[in-house]
Amino acid sequence: MADEQAADDSADDPAGGPEGGKTSWPAVREVALLFLKLGTIAFGGPAAHTAMMRDELVRRRGWVSDERFVDLMGTTNLIPGPNSTELAINLGFDRARWRGLLAAGVCFILPAALIVTALAWAYVTYGTTPAVAGILYGIVPAVIAIIAHALLGLLRVVIKNGWCALLAAAALAAYLLGVNELLVMAVGALVTAAAHAYRRHRQSMHGMLALPLLGLGSPGLPVFPDPTGGQLAQLFLTMLKIGSVLYGSGYVLLAFLRGDFVERLGWITGQQLIDAVSIGQVTPGPVFTTATFIGYLIAGPVGAFLATVAIFLPSFVFVGLLTKLTDKLRSSAWTSALLDGLNVAALALMAGVSLQLGRSAIVDPLTAVIALATLALLWKTKLNNAWYIATGAAIGLAHSLLT
Repeated sequence: MADEQAADDSADDPAGGPEGGKTSWPAVREVALLFLKLGTIAFGGPAAHTAMMRDELVRRRGWVSDERFVDLMGTTNLIPGPNSTELAINLGFDRARWRGLLAAGVCFILPAALIVTALAWAYVTYGTTPAVAGILYGIVPAVIAIIAHALLGLLRVVIKNGWCALLAAAALAAYLLGVNELLVMAVGALVTAAAHAYRRHRQSMHGMLALPLLGLGSPGLPVFPDPTGGQLAQLFLTMLKIGSVLYGSGYVLLAFLRGDFVERLGWITGQQLIDAVSIGQVTPGPVFTTATFIGYLIAGPVGAFLATVAIFLPSFVFVGLLTKLTDKLRSSAWTSALLDGLNVAALALMAGVSLQLGRSAIVDPLTAVIALATLALLWKTKLNNAWYIATGAAIGLAHSLLT
């Protein structure tokens, strides 16, 4: 029986990433528990989620190397959908293959979906949601420190030479000037691949040419308190479409949701959409759980469930298709250079988002102390991120009660 189980695991575990994923149930269980925890404490958006995953999987547990982590991070930018959720799914596959893929994705999404559903119920029932501003006052500076620590750790892996440093600086500047993040990543990948091809050509021709650098509303009952099958199907298919084609930030998600649910279908108001996006941003886990809130406003708990499944389902499919791509990209020099450029641009975007978040979060001496103390502890200890989040929340709550 043991031999049969080993054979089953072996058949289920083809040679994937260099880290050698497992398919045993203990491996799946540890993936599920880790991403359940991350889904509960991962405040701060995709950059913070990525930083926390790096801290847990690379620094604390050693499940993947920094090199493997940035490759998986870079390739998730090639597909539409919520990048941090797709990174979680990708990391789950890398650790425990297909069972890990499902466990990581579901467990990362579930806490946020449940929290957002509860807040949507409070919004519809009482016309408001529990105050979170005081808690976030203390949490976000701690999150900024977690992101900064991750960026410093990834810097030595991604910035391999002076050329990569120049490209990272150019990508960061472009993002801060408002250039679309997809364009920044595409140019970063293509420029690096072109530079690699040029160097190969120059070495073969012994030339000496230089390559230029390219530069809260009025709630009430759900719209459909007793929805029909056709209305639920339309809700599901609309969210499925958004999850299948959406690239970019939460602002892009806002545009898609407005176009479909406010303007075309007229199921929610513009103010309700703003409230939904706000809830998605201040709760832990994926920002795409905004769809959970909207689903509840439209069709109650059933709508929340269907909207959540629909908007995240494409991510599982895309990552399942992506699992074979990362290693193939590293198998040749040209595509490896392409991936290097993508990783540099992705790191620059992460830094740009962190700078913007830091400007809005570190607003006084207390928030600066929280950020600096968290960064110092991250540097000197291996305390779990949950302690920093909990401490920041306690300080923020105390501050809001005393002021």
